[in-house]
Amino acid sequence: MSFEINGKLIKKFDVESKSATFQARDFVIETIDDRYPQMIKFQLTQDRCSVIDPFNEGDQLKVYFDLRGREWNEKYFTNLNAWKIENAGASANPAVPAPPTADSLPTEDPFANVSNDNSSDDMGDLPF
Repeated sequence: MSFEINGKLIKKFDVESKSATFQARDFVIETIDDRYPQMIKFQLTQDRCSVIDPFNEGDQLKVYFDLRGREWNEKYFTNLNAWKIENAGASANPAVPAPPTADSLPTEDPFANVSNDNSSDDMGDLPF
């Protein structure tokens, strides 16, 4: 199951080698859309440890992650395993058009040529 969340990057930690074949890196974001902002720690593993490198503390991020859980010695652990990070700042989404201004609105009436005459029984090919 995949999730996503927006937040501000608070802290990036160094890569840790957990074993000869496994490495992990943590980072923390603060949620920005909540009434009570939360500090949430995520984990990057293996070849994804460098995904956080291009971002600086204070950047607005969109983090895509999975929930991971495991048991060890009758203790249960849950990790938020990040797999993709995007910049969620104001300049990160140029595809969103700016709201219309008074100068950009049409000046002619789009309904000027529409007839309101309902006396005709001819409704064309409409199914209703």
